[in-house]
Amino acid sequence: MSVNGNGNGPDSGGEQEENLPARAGEERLAAPVARAGMFGAKTTGDTSGYGRLLVRKTPPQASERPFTDPDDPRTAAFDGVADALERALQGEGAPGVRAVERVLVDRGEITFHVRREHLREVARLLRDDPDLRFELCTGVSGVHYPDDTGRELHAVNHLRSLTHNTEIRIETACPDADPHIPSIVEVYPTNDWHEREAWDFFGIVFDGHPSLTRIEMPDDWHGHPQRKDYPLGGIPVEYRGATIPPPDERRSYQ
Repeated sequence: MSVNGNGNGPDSGGEQEENLPARAGEERLAAPVARAGMFGAKTTGDTSGYGRLLVRKTPPQASERPFTDPDDPRTAAFDGVADALERALQGEGAPGVRAVERVLVDRGEITFHVRREHLREVARLLRDDPDLRFELCTGVSGVHYPDDTGRELHAVNHLRSLTHNTEIRIETACPDADPHIPSIVEVYPTNDWHEREAWDFFGIVFDGHPSLTRIEMPDDWHGHPQRKDYPLGGIPVEYRGATIPPPDERRSYQ
């Protein structure tokens, strides 16, 4: 995969696909079902009308060139950034274009999905290359996709170029069974606390972090509470004499 896209898009065969929204809808209906229903009830007790709702798995997405949409000024620099990153990745000592698995443009944002073993090198290129100059990382967000087998945990770094007034995201995935992603604190020192928070809430281990300790939860807290498989519940709350049961004893929402 290069920063040019996945090579399997509608134009890869030289012919323009017609009626892309309809084709995308058909592919979505053919996707595997992840679960059924909206609420926690598993029997006829679900009277919401959502009991027969089918929630389908989201297939991996990738965008094709051009990444710039002439009707969306937010995307004006996207092709230039992709070109500059591709050149940098092919430079001497660089990891090569395969360091980027895929590129996704959605809602006026561009995300480069980077293989975790190359994350630190790609981050350094994004910071130091004169045509890129993403000097600032505004933080890393943890995300948990329990159904994305082998890629359950994601770390999304938000980068900004003060020189070129451009924003991008770089996203890296790792499995639950090996929740390790390289720390980029040595490239972006401001990520120190953000990586600690992602570790605290999601259990992503940032290898090479100078002090990967909890930052929100108590030091002796068990588990990582923003993961989707973290059990609801906790300590019952008493308010004005009335006791509120923990969430796992109330109606559950999926």
